[in-house]
Amino acid sequence: MKIHEYQAKAVLAKYGVPVRPGKVVFDVQEAVKAAQTLPQGLYVVKAQIHAGGRGKGGGVKLARSIQEVHDHAARILGMQLITHQTGPEGQKVRRLYIESGVDIAQEFYLGLTLDRERSQVAVMASKEGGVDIEEVAEHRPEAIFKEWADPAVGLTAFQCRRLGFKLGFSGKAHGQFVNLLMSLYRAFVEKDCSLVEVNPMVLTPTGEVLALDAKITFDDNAIFRHADIAELRDLDEEEPLEVRAKNYDLSYIKLSGNVGCLVNGAGLAMATMDILKYYGVEPANFLDVGGGATTEKVTEAFKILLDDKVDAIFVNIFGGIMKCDVIANGVVAAARSVGLSVPLVVRLEGTNVELGKKILAESGLAITPADSMKDGAQKCAAAIGRS
Repeated sequence: MKIHEYQAKAVLAKYGVPVRPGKVVFDVQEAVKAAQTLPQGLYVVKAQIHAGGRGKGGGVKLARSIQEVHDHAARILGMQLITHQTGPEGQKVRRLYIESGVDIAQEFYLGLTLDRERSQVAVMASKEGGVDIEEVAEHRPEAIFKEWADPAVGLTAFQCRRLGFKLGFSGKAHGQFVNLLMSLYRAFVEKDCSLVEVNPMVLTPTGEVLALDAKITFDDNAIFRHADIAELRDLDEEEPLEVRAKNYDLSYIKLSGNVGCLVNGAGLAMATMDILKYYGVEPANFLDVGGGATTEKVTEAFKILLDDKVDAIFVNIFGGIMKCDVIANGVVAAARSVGLSVPLVVRLEGTNVELGKKILAESGLAITPADSMKDGAQKCAAAIGRS
C-alpha cells in the first residue's frame, strides 16, 4: 500500500525525522491560506500522486510569493500529471502539498527496502540525490553505498556513521544524519514497510540535514496490524479493477496487454503470461484466483476481466485444491450474467477435469477448449489475429 508524500512525512516526523512545515490542500483558496501560515519567502507547491518524477512532469513548483502559490496551484490542481511511473495516461492531481521552502547546499538519496536474497533490510545512500536513482544504479552502481541490517541486531549506529562518512558528512551534520537514518529504520520495522525512500535528503547552508521528500510503501499483508496506516489509503490513486479484486481477495494486477488471464496459482500465472508473450500475445493482467476459490469468487474474477475490455480471455487452471468443475461453473455463470463478447479459451487439467469440461461443453457458450498451455496460447493468438 502506498501513501502520499505529506502522509509519509507525518509518519516519519513521529519518529523524529526532520521535515519542513507544510499543509495538504484540495483547492486554490486553501493553497493560498496554507501558504499564509508558513514562514514567508519561499514556498513549494507539490502535486500529490502515488508516482515519482513529479518535478519533471511539472507537478512541483517553487513560489516566491503568495500570488505565485495561487498561480501554480491553479495550474497543477486537476491536471493529468504524466511521469515515467504513471504511464502515458498520467494521473489526475486532486490534492497539493504546500510546503515551506529551504535553501539547499547539497542533495542526497537515502532508501531502505527488503533485500529478499539476504533476508535483511538494505540501506542505500548516494550523493546523487534528486535524480532517478534507477538510472544511477544502472549506469554508475559505484555511486550507491549500501549497508544491511541483521534482523537479530538491527541497524547499528556504526553502520550509519560509516554511511555518513561515505556521503561526506562531518561534525554536527554527521550526527544529524545518523539520527535521521536510525529514525527511518525504526519507522521501517515498526510500521511493516517494504520501502522507505527520502529523495532528496538535503544539507542546508546552515548545516541542517532534512528529509525534503518522502515515499513509503507498506506490506499489504501487515496492514491489519496498523489501523492508523489503513486510514491513509487513497482509492483515487489505485486502479479501480485492482480495488474491486482486493474486495474479493483476488490477486490482480492490471497490465497493458489485450488478453485477459484467469489462473490459479502465482507460478502458473507467471508461466501463462510468459507463454502468451512467446506466441506474440500481450497479457492484460496477472490474476490468481487462489487455491480455495468459490464459484462466486471465480464469477467476480471473470467479470473483472470482461470489464477490462480485453480482446480475448485465457482461462488456465490446474485443479489441485481448486477443482475444475468450480472454475467451469464460475466461468459459465459470469459469461451468462455479463454477456460473453470476446473469444474465450479454456484449458483445464487436474481434479474433476472431465466434469469441468462437460459443464463447459453443455453450457451453450462459445468456448474454445485447449489441451495444453501451448495449445491455449496459440488459440488466443489465432483468436485475435496474431501468430
